[in-house]
Amino acid sequence: MNVVDTLTHYAVQYGLQAAVALGILFAGIMASRWAGNFAQQALERQTLEPPLRLLLVRIVKIVVMLFTAMIALQTLGVPIAPLIAGLGVAGVGIGLALQGVLSNVMAGLSIIFSKPYKVGEHISLLGVHGDVVVIDIFTTTLMHADRSRVIIPNRKIVGEILHNFGMIRQLHLTIPVSPNADLDEAIVQVRDVLDRHPSVMKDPVPSVGVSSLGESSLTVAIAVEPWTAAASYSATQGELNKLILQRFQERGIALPSSSLTVRMVNDR
Repeated sequence: MNVVDTLTHYAVQYGLQAAVALGILFAGIMASRWAGNFAQQALERQTLEPPLRLLLVRIVKIVVMLFTAMIALQTLGVPIAPLIAGLGVAGVGIGLALQGVLSNVMAGLSIIFSKPYKVGEHISLLGVHGDVVVIDIFTTTLMHADRSRVIIPNRKIVGEILHNFGMIRQLHLTIPVSPNADLDEAIVQVRDVLDRHPSVMKDPVPSVGVSSLGESSLTVAIAVEPWTAAASYSATQGELNKLILQRFQERGIALPSSSLTVRMVNDR
């Protein structure tokens, strides 16, 4: 039997099985997409976090693909039981080689289910801070104030001290005034500025008061601590500083003036 006859024999014997197996795989791809879209629509009606919905949709797609792959292999005459056993042994080796990846996955699942933070909240940890924009299985992505992205592996987050500001943040402004200024009038004007600013929240109520005396009692510091949305934190801080300074100038509230003391020492 020559080569052509051999190829013809195998094509006749296994060609139909291969065609059926390819058809099953194609149908499995289409079925996984349909199942994923159906699961996505069904889960959107539930009160679930976006990362959890994404995880469940991916699991549905993977299960459908694995099921169709097993059917395709059986169609080709490949024994499934030894293959599953071999995959189990290989999985152990792959798991040892990918410990870092798997630890990120486990940490991601812990974050998704325990919900220490949510998308849109402002958090601070590991010396960085930002708004949470993506929570994935492997990483968490923060949007920094300068619009750069900070991508943190999930295994670095679990077990660390995390400061969750939520959706709002408190500003901490220190406004220096002269000790000769009318402090009551200064506080009234600061509160009026806060009441008029659209980004300052009315609840919680902003805190305004004299915080401390400056060096050598030449200045008095007024502490201004309003609340605002985390997204407008930086812009609101700059606007309030400007508006308070302008209001003090308009109302004649004295600002601290610098002074220099010179001592003349006569050695004779």
